[in-house]
Amino acid sequence: MNDFVFQVTDSIDHIIRSIPLFKVEFALCIGFLLSIACTLIFDKYWKQSSFFITILTIISAFIILLTQHDYTNHGFYGMLTVDKTSFFARVFISLGLFVSTIFLQQHFANRDFKKRKGDLYSILLAAGIGLNLFSMTTHWLMAFIAIEMVSICSYILVGYFSENKKQAEAAMKYALFGSACSAVMLYGLSLIYGFTGDLNFASARHIQGLIAAPEVMVSIAILFVFTGIGFKLSFVPFHLWAPDVYEGAPTPVTAFLSTVPKIAAIILMARLATAWISTPFYFSELTFLFISIVSIVTMLAGNLIALRQTDIKRMMAYSSIGHTGFLMMAIIGYSNGQQDILFFYILVYTLMNLASFAFIDVLEQKLGSTQISSYTGLGKKLPLIFTCFSLVGISLIGLPPTAGFVGKLLVFSSIFEIYQSAGDQIFLWLLIVGALTSVISLFYYFKIPLYSFLKANKEDEAVISEDNKINIMLVIGVVLTVLVVLFGIFPTLIINHLF
Repeated sequence: MNDFVFQVTDSIDHIIRSIPLFKVEFALCIGFLLSIACTLIFDKYWKQSSFFITILTIISAFIILLTQHDYTNHGFYGMLTVDKTSFFARVFISLGLFVSTIFLQQHFANRDFKKRKGDLYSILLAAGIGLNLFSMTTHWLMAFIAIEMVSICSYILVGYFSENKKQAEAAMKYALFGSACSAVMLYGLSLIYGFTGDLNFASARHIQGLIAAPEVMVSIAILFVFTGIGFKLSFVPFHLWAPDVYEGAPTPVTAFLSTVPKIAAIILMARLATAWISTPFYFSELTFLFISIVSIVTMLAGNLIALRQTDIKRMMAYSSIGHTGFLMMAIIGYSNGQQDILFFYILVYTLMNLASFAFIDVLEQKLGSTQISSYTGLGKKLPLIFTCFSLVGISLIGLPPTAGFVGKLLVFSSIFEIYQSAGDQIFLWLLIVGALTSVISLFYYFKIPLYSFLKANKEDEAVISEDNKINIMLVIGVVLTVLVVLFGIFPTLIINHLF
C-alpha cells in the first residue's frame, strides 16, 4: 500500500514538473475553448470575434514559445521533448497557422457561406496543438495521437466546404485513405511494441528490442509505421489523395495542408532517422534505404506528373509532392549533423508555398478560375501579382537570387559532402535526381510567366473583378515574396540563428 501511494505521489510530482514544457500548447488549448465560445455566443453580435481570438491565441502562444529558446528538457515520462529542433519547428508551425488563419478569414470575407465560419478557427487551433505535439515527441504513442488530431482536423477542413459532388468525393477519398493508413500504422506500432516493450524510438531499450526481434517481422512493422507518416507527408505511394483534395478544397485550406502538417511530419521523420540511422544494425540500413528510395521516386513522380497539369492547384499539389522528396533528401543531411540546412529549407519552403497560394487565391477571386490558361495576357493588367508569382516560381525551381536556390544548394552540398566521405552510390543518385527534377520543374513553373507575360489574349475576354479595397492576401503574398528574395541574397540572416 505504501509503495502504491509513493508511486502515485511520484507520478503526480513528475507531471507537475512537466507542465511548464506544455505551456505553449496549453495556451492553444485555452484559445481553442475561447474560440468555440465566441462562435456559439459572441459571433452573433460581432462576426469577427472568433477570428480575433484565434489570432491573439497564436500570437500569445508564439510569445510564450520564445521563452523556450535554448531550453532543453524532457517531460511526461519522455513523451515530450523540448529542444532546439522542437523550438524551430513550432516557430514555423506558428507562422503557418497565423497566415492560414488570415487566409481563411479573407477568403470568406465577401462570400455568402451558410455554415458558421467561426468553427474553422477552432479547428485550426486544434490542428496546431496536434502539430506541436507531433514535432516535440520521440514516443510512438504521442506521435500517433498527434497524427490523428491533425488528420481529423484536416478531414473536417476539407469536408466542411463541400458544395458539389467533386468536392465531396475529394473529402471522402481523403478521409478513407487517411483512415486506412492510420490503421496500418497502428498495427505496425503494436508489432513494434510487442518486440521492444518500449515506444520511445530513441531509447536504447527500444533499439535493443528491434535488434533482438526477427528481421522480417521488424521490417514489415517499420514499413507499416512509415505508412502513417507517408500519408501526412504525401510521398509516393501515399500521395494519391493530394491532387484531388488540393483541387477540391478551398485555396486557404490547400495552402494549410500543403505546408504546415509537412513541417511537423518532416521533423518526426528527421528525429527517427537520427535515432536509427546512427545505429550499426540492419534496420538502420533499412531506414536509410527507405528514405533514399522514397526521396528519389517522390521527386521524379511529383515533378514529372506536374508537367501535364492545366489546373494551378493540381500543379502545386504535384509540386508539393516533389518538394517532399527533396525534404526527405534533406533529412539525410540532418541525420549527419547538419540540422541548420534542413530548417533553412523548411522555412524557405513554407514562405514559398504560402506566397504561391496567396497569389492563387487572389487570382481565383478575380478570375473565378484556377486554370493556368485563364492567366493568358494578364501580366500587363496585374503586373504586381504576376511579377511576384513568377519570382516565387523561380525560387521553387531553385534559381538565384532567391532563397530556394540557397536552400537547394545547401542540401546538395551536404549530400555531396556525405558522398565524398561514405562513397555510397545512393548519394550520387540522390544528387543526380535532385538536379534533374529541379530542371524538370522549370518547365511547369515557367507556365506562369509564359501565359501571363508572353502570351497575348487575342479575344481579350478575361473578366477581372474590380475591388478598390486593399487585398490583405496580396499584401501577405508580396511580403513573403520579398522575404524569399531577401533570404536568397542574405541567407546568413537566417542561417546564423539556426542551431
